[in-house]
Amino acid sequence: MSAMASLLFHLLCCLTVFWLLPLPSHSADPDPLQDFCVANLSASISVNGFPCKPASEVTSDDFFFDGFTQEGNTTNAFASFLTPGNVLSFPGLNTLGISMNRVDFAPGGINPPHSHPRASEVGVVIEGKLLVGFVTTNNVYYSKVLTAGHMFTIPRGLVHFQLNVGDGKALAYTAFNSHLPGAAIVPLNLFASSIPNEVLTKTFQVDAELINTIKSKFRP
Repeated sequence: MSAMASLLFHLLCCLTVFWLLPLPSHSADPDPLQDFCVANLSASISVNGFPCKPASEVTSDDFFFDGFTQEGNTTNAFASFLTPGNVLSFPGLNTLGISMNRVDFAPGGINPPHSHPRASEVGVVIEGKLLVGFVTTNNVYYSKVLTAGHMFTIPRGLVHFQLNVGDGKALAYTAFNSHLPGAAIVPLNLFASSIPNEVLTKTFQVDAELINTIKSKFRP
């Protein structure tokens, strides 16, 4: 695939993801009451969202984001890297009820089990081969191996993951019906937080030595 054809394919996939997002009236965030509300991330007022930057200070740059142009550094324990395109990195998304992520995977890399408490998710594989799966609240597991051009969806709040099962790198873009979907990453929530060992030993029916060994994997 030529460089131009590859670029056009990437753009088409991204546009498809956006068009398939729920309409704003069905988004996880409140409907906007004006044309736009570029987030004032430095405001001292705390609200459910962000206050608007004064319209006189809004520029064209507030509505454009180039954070997905570079491959993420996958040299880490999970061999993956997530580049967020949410309101915190792209303030022009404030109140619009949409956001995206770029997820890069080294061979064998995983986007570990996690959930998004404030949004449903739709994604498209751009490169490589990914095992994508999620688990329902009834502990029913759904999964499929996807390749370039295949899409997936994850219902709001359910634990899910993506695992690179191909021989090379993989790349996916995901989109959400919230400008800040949040992410509860299961292994970090459990083993990189201050949850007492007593809770974890009783939950997993193992001894404290094993819990401490697992915790050591997630310490800085």
